[in-house]
Amino acid sequence: MADLDALLAAAIDAMGKSRPTYSQFPVGAAILTADGRIFSGGNIEVASYPEGWCAETTALSHYVMGQGGTITDICVIAERLPRCTPCGGCRQRLAEFAPPDARLHLCADGAIVQTLTMAEIFPLGFDGDVLTG
Repeated sequence: MADLDALLAAAIDAMGKSRPTYSQFPVGAAILTADGRIFSGGNIEVASYPEGWCAETTALSHYVMGQGGTITDICVIAERLPRCTPCGGCRQRLAEFAPPDARLHLCADGAIVQTLTMAEIFPLGFDGDVLTG
């Protein structure tokens, strides 16, 4: 599928542009929307560790600033960890923007090796609706 190839390529490119100054653990993430747009990001570390940004958070920032639409697919890749999953905080962030049926693609060696839905990776996420009632 061409869109998934482009999504994976964007995640790999973002990983190459990441700034893992302290952990030496580059990660890339990319988000695909229903209208075909891709938003990507790499992890960015600062000396006030752990106040940096995860790759998924950076990609979500680009998505929000680009006024992204419905998220259909998310791709995550790490240089040194096959099937790198989003951390708990990023699972919550992604769940607030992506529908439960959005596909999360975990990668290794430049290929998608496992696909889960957001509902599968984060079945009991905190629902922000309780805060607005």
